[in-house]
Amino acid sequence: MRFTIDEYAKTFKMSKEMIHNKLRTKRLNYIIEGGITYIIVPKSSLDDEKTAPSSKPAATAPQAPKTTVGMIISLYQKENQQLKLKIKELEAKIDRLVNDKEQMLIAERQRIEEIYTAKDEQLKSILEVINTKLLLSHDANIHDVDVTSSSPQPAPIANGLIELKRYLKFIGMDSEERKQVRRRFEAAFGSDPRIIQKEGDFYVDLSRYDYTDFLS
Repeated sequence: MRFTIDEYAKTFKMSKEMIHNKLRTKRLNYIIEGGITYIIVPKSSLDDEKTAPSSKPAATAPQAPKTTVGMIISLYQKENQQLKLKIKELEAKIDRLVNDKEQMLIAERQRIEEIYTAKDEQLKSILEVINTKLLLSHDANIHDVDVTSSSPQPAPIANGLIELKRYLKFIGMDSEERKQVRRRFEAAFGSDPRIIQKEGDFYVDLSRYDYTDFLS
C-alpha cells in the first residue's frame, strides 16, 4: 500500500518533520509520481501497526487521591485547633491589657485623691485665716460706730457671722463668680441649715460650717 505524506502522518500518528527526516535518511520506501511523494508500506507492517495498540496496555496517568469525608473532618479539626490557640493568645493579651489599665486607673485615682486632700487641707487653713481676719475687721468696725448718731443702725450680727458678699470679695472672687455663689445660696436656702439670711442678705458662719462646696 502507498500513502501520501499527510495520510502516512495521520495513519501512523507521526509528525511530517519526522517523516521527511526518515525519507532523507531512506528509512522509508517511497516513490514519486506526478511530483507527489508516496510512501510504500507493506500490508503486514500496516496490520502490525493497527494491532499494536491492543497488544500494549495503555499507560494510565496516576490518579489524584480522592477527598474523603474523613480528610475534610481532619482538616476542619486542625483549623479549629489553630483558631482555639489564637483565641487563647488574644484572651491572655486582653487580660494583661485590662489589668495594666486597671492599675493605671487606680494609681491615677490615688494621685487625684492625694492632691484633692492636700488642696482641701490648704483651703480649710486659708478659710480659717480669712475667717479670723474678717471677724477682727468686723469687730473693729463695730467699735468705730458713732453711738450718738440718730440714723438707724443695722441689727447686730451674731458672733461668727460674715456677710456673704464681703466674704466673697475678700477671697478675691469677681462679680460673676459672686453672682454664681449667691444663686447657689438662694437655691439651697430653706433646705440647707448652713444658709443664713438676715434682712435679705446672706451670711456665712465659718466657725461652724464649711462652704467649700458652694465656692467650687
